[in-house]
Parts: sequence; C-alpha cells; structure tokens
Amino acid sequence: MRLFVLARHGESELNLTGRVNGDPAVPVALSELGRAQARSLGEQTAAIHWDVCVVTRFGRTRETAAIALAGRDVPVVTEPLLDDIDVGDLEGQTLTEYRTWKHAHDRSDAFPGGESLDDAGRRYARAFRGLLASRHERVLVVCHEIPVRYAINAATGSDDLDAPVHDVLNAVPHLFDVPGLERAAAGIERLVG
Repeated sequence: MRLFVLARHGESELNLTGRVNGDPAVPVALSELGRAQARSLGEQTAAIHWDVCVVTRFGRTRETAAIALAGRDVPVVTEPLLDDIDVGDLEGQTLTEYRTWKHAHDRSDAFPGGESLDDAGRRYARAFRGLLASRHERVLVVCHEIPVRYAINAATGSDDLDAPVHDVLNAVPHLFDVPGLERAAAGIERLVG
C-alpha cells in the first residue's frame, strides 16, 4: 500500500511572535520547541523506510525534515507547489492583521501583491496530484499548516477547506493512502472551482 504522510513544519520563530511569512526568501528558523517537535516527528516515523521526503522552499520545512530524518539516507526534494500562501504586502504582519484582511475578503481575492486562497488551493491540488503520479511508495511531506488542513478537510468530504479541522499541530503526521490523497485533491479542486 502506498503511504503519504503530511506534516506541518515544527514551530518557527515567527510562530512565537505571531507573524505571517509567505516569502521563502525570508529566513525563518525553528524555535527550540520546533526542533523538539521535529525530533518527535522523526521518532514517530522511524519505523518507516521513506522513498523520498518532500519539502517546500521555506527553511522551516527543510530544517524540520533534516532533524526528523537525521541519520537516515532519505532523498529530499523541493516542491514549490506546496509553499505557504504568498501574502504579498502582508509579509511580516501580525496574524491579527492577516486574519482581519482575510475575513473582510472572499477566498478568490488575492492578498495585495500576493495570491488568493483559491489560487493556493489549486497549487496544493496540483501538488497532491503530482505526488500520486510519482513512482514513490512511501512519501513524507513536510509543508505548512494550510495545505495539510485543506487535505484533511477535503479528503473527509467537508464543504469547507477550513473546517472541521482548522488548527493543525506542528510536526504531527497525517496519513493518507492513494484514495485519501485523491479525495483530498478532488475535494480541493471542487471547492476552489
């Protein structure tokens, strides 16, 4: 059976300060707790022989994967389609400012200078379809909260990508088989149009 495990990166320094980051060029390290969470992810998945680990262009995903896979010979590939949402002009702003803007606009509205939530959802669906089309049997994906949230909710048939699961814990593995990841991709595509 093919296995896809999606995990959000460990807690980052920006998580501690409540700021948003959608630009992979901005360096953001894991916090001390984030490094511990990454080690825990490695412990929880130590019995699995990974064919590949997929990360994003963001340093916090690469750092989480490096800690979780320390001492193991697992190829790591970067998939920009799973990058965090490009928040444009809201880069570095507080979560409160981000949420205020988000709640005052539709999902199809692009963040000023960035992309829309729907555009990001389409990227995530393409990424999940790419994972399904790959030759790999066991894939660890270390990405961001939103693609994991969208995958969980879409795979379970929700009509809301942000519910019922909203808060995705850092560095916790979420397991998908082929039908589950197919449902995730199809559900996201259905909900973002």
